[in-house]
Amino acid sequence: MTAGFVTRFAPSPTGYLHKGHAFSALSVFQGARQAGGRFLLRIEDIDTTRCRPEYEAAIFEDLAWLGLAWEEPVRRQSEHMADYDAALERLREMGVLYRCFRTRSELSEFAAAPHGPMPAYRGAPLQPDDEAVRLAAGQSYAWRLSLDAAAERLGGFGGLSFFLEGEGWVQARPEVGGDVVLARKDVRTSYHLASVVDDALQGVTHVIRGVDLAEAAHVHRLLQALLELPTPVYRHHGLVLGPDGKRLAKRDRAATLRELRGRGMTAAQIREELGFG
Repeated sequence: MTAGFVTRFAPSPTGYLHKGHAFSALSVFQGARQAGGRFLLRIEDIDTTRCRPEYEAAIFEDLAWLGLAWEEPVRRQSEHMADYDAALERLREMGVLYRCFRTRSELSEFAAAPHGPMPAYRGAPLQPDDEAVRLAAGQSYAWRLSLDAAAERLGGFGGLSFFLEGEGWVQARPEVGGDVVLARKDVRTSYHLASVVDDALQGVTHVIRGVDLAEAAHVHRLLQALLELPTPVYRHHGLVLGPDGKRLAKRDRAATLRELRGRGMTAAQIREELGFG
């Protein structure tokens, strides 16, 4: 066994799993088995408004049905908020966070472009008096990571890189994400911060996930540098597409594994269809 190879599958219990999730889980599980390493399951349930116990139970059921086995205990992010609070406090003490009071509609108008994709948001802290007035009025805000302050602290981003399987060493470009949100007034952490903290605490050496999360690696490399955390190797797998050519998604009501099982499909058929026969 390669003791130094540790990877994880980290679904969010905000709906039932579909074939896209199955492909990702099988890719991670196969990667661990081929390397003789460890496979972890992590439940990313920080979104308390959308996560449901029944969805979490279904995750365990579906993955076991596919033939996957994982180590116990399973880490649930909702049970470890103190870890993310501590990381956020470290970043605040560094002076690399600021409160952003812009609403989603304001951000859309601010970043609206006549052609092409919406640019990543870059902002700055408010003047102390203005911020105090907004806080006293109870206005909602988000804690954003200031790229300008982070670059000043690190002496620029030129020294940040990560190893991407299939490409080699890649120069990190945190600016692709802009000043990302790391927490909100009513939500204590974000995917970016919780994922980075968890990977370090769980000793994850290889992050295997969909290419749709490729840009996240650049943001995560910056957080790893600021928090002095180890940087894993990254591997990005392809996505399962629907008949319309778009990736399968919960919001588009993609057929779930539960539904497919109910129609009589076997786990072996699903695995073979996804290339894991």
